[in-house]
Amino acid sequence: MNSFVQQCRQIFGESILQYHLADDVDAVIANPYPLKSIEYYLFLKNQVDTVQWHLEDIIRNPDINPAEALQLKRRIDRSNQDRTDLVELIDSYFLDQYKDVKVQPVAEINTESPAWAIDRLSILELKIYHMKAEVSRSNASPDHIQQCTAKLNILLEQEKDLSAAIDTLLGDIAGGRKYMKVYKQMKMYNDPELNPVLYQH
Repeated sequence: MNSFVQQCRQIFGESILQYHLADDVDAVIANPYPLKSIEYYLFLKNQVDTVQWHLEDIIRNPDINPAEALQLKRRIDRSNQDRTDLVELIDSYFLDQYKDVKVQPVAEINTESPAWAIDRLSILELKIYHMKAEVSRSNASPDHIQQCTAKLNILLEQEKDLSAAIDTLLGDIAGGRKYMKVYKQMKMYNDPELNPVLYQH
C-alpha cells in the first residue's frame, strides 16, 4: 500500500479518536500537525467530517426544536462548503507534487481526483469506527450485533479496496499513465450572486 494512503488512515484515525474523547460537536480540538502541511489539512478534513457526522445525527432527533434544527442545517451547509474547500486544497497539493511528471500520450483522466477519493476514505473510516462501536454495544441484542458484524466486514473489505484503488491512482499519476484536473465545485446555493432565492431577496 502507498505510504500516503497509510498516512491518511492513520491521521483520520487520530482525528476520530480525538473527537470522541469529548464527543462534543462544539469541542475545540488542537490540530497536532504543522500549520499548512498536508498532514494538517488531512487532520482538519477528517475533523470537519467527524463533526458533521454527529451534526447529522443530532438533526435527526424527532424531538428537536425547529429553530435549533434550522441553525443546525445552516451549520451543516457551512460544513459542506468547508469540506469541498479542503478537498480542492488537498488536490492542489497533488497537482504540485506531480507537476513535473511527463504525461504519456495514452494517459487518461480518472473519474475522480485523488482528493475526492481520499474524501471517501475519510468518511469510510468514520463508518468503520461507529460500526465497531455498534458491534461492541453491551446493551445490543445478539441479532443487532450479528447484523452490524456483517456490515463491519463489508466496510473493512471496502477500506482495503478503496485504499488499493487510491494507491493505484497515485502510482498511475506519478508514472504519467493518468493525469488529473481540478474542477472547482462552483456550488451555487451558497453564492448570493447565483442562488435566485438569495439575489431576489
